[in-house]
Amino acid sequence: MTDAYGDSTRCVHAGLPPAEPGQPFLPGPVFASTFPLDPATGPVPGVDSYGRPDSATRRRLESAIGELEGGECLAFASGMAAVSAALLALVGTSDEIVLPRDGYYKTRAWAAQALSSRGITVTLAPTAGPYPDFAGVRLVLLETPANPGLDVCDIAAIAEAAHAVGTLVAVDNTTATPLGQTPLALGADLVVASGTKALAGHSDLLLGYVASRDAEIVSALRSWRDSTGAIPGNFDAWLAHRSLATLDLRLARQSENAAAVASMLATHPAVRSVRWPGLTGDPSYVVASKQMRRVPGVVTFELASADEVARFLTASKLVVAATSFGGPHTTADRRAQWGDDAPEGLVRLSCGIEDSADLIVDITVALAHLKTDGNT
Repeated sequence: MTDAYGDSTRCVHAGLPPAEPGQPFLPGPVFASTFPLDPATGPVPGVDSYGRPDSATRRRLESAIGELEGGECLAFASGMAAVSAALLALVGTSDEIVLPRDGYYKTRAWAAQALSSRGITVTLAPTAGPYPDFAGVRLVLLETPANPGLDVCDIAAIAEAAHAVGTLVAVDNTTATPLGQTPLALGADLVVASGTKALAGHSDLLLGYVASRDAEIVSALRSWRDSTGAIPGNFDAWLAHRSLATLDLRLARQSENAAAVASMLATHPAVRSVRWPGLTGDPSYVVASKQMRRVPGVVTFELASADEVARFLTASKLVVAATSFGGPHTTADRRAQWGDDAPEGLVRLSCGIEDSADLIVDITVALAHLKTDGNT
């Protein structure tokens, strides 16, 4: 596929083999860990021999995601498997890295435990900046939009500054997905992401991936993955590939719902603050408008307390209390309960694909159960 096609066309056809009469559009998953070898020559390049490094099902998924991200893709067992592989394979002892202070908290927690003990200096910087001098830094990891605060940074500007002093740039593209932005085209050296979220989009599998246009980076990560075995199962890979066909449709409805929900929340008296980069008054609106093709369906807002969040979720009929995001059902997640450095009443709302009007009515009624200005 080429960029001349629209998003839905690319998603429907990405990674598929040529259509053949009597065969499915997407061949079923290959359930094999061991394949027969030629008794005389043994393993042959290009022919599957063992399931950890070789899988036709996984290669088709990687081809599909690679087409959307604009680089070569390697699939991993989860988003954290992809992030940790990228950092451990590309960063060495005595190196310095920069991580987002306001990004996914598990990345920071893991880095503090696993990387610092290896002599790697971990510096934290807010997504919206300011950033430290990149001189001497081996790699900077951006997460934009950041999860859960939804700040956005200028990938191209940061990549230019980093590359001027030899620093690698990685971008966590989980929240945006490749239909929201393509970091490799903006100058990033590699993309990492959790496909568990909106990419696969059905809340039924775990997946991560790395994509890059740099052959040396891909080779280093492939070697790391093949040695450590952090691969997704073939059925999960097949499910994710099947789900890509509806990615554009799902994201369009989720973004539409987020726009409606964010606008309503922005004027509600029970809501202390709202973040969604698609709102004209949002601090990230200008950068997001320039950089992103589509703002994702995640809205972050703050209520007065953890108790108010609980009452809101209990009263709602459509918003389900659940972590993760990007699925077909609208869910809400109070971030502080996971140990995230967030206010007690901060809610990450993941808009599903329900009808916008139904969501607005449901959320409005649920918020009416909260006390505002001393009244019920």
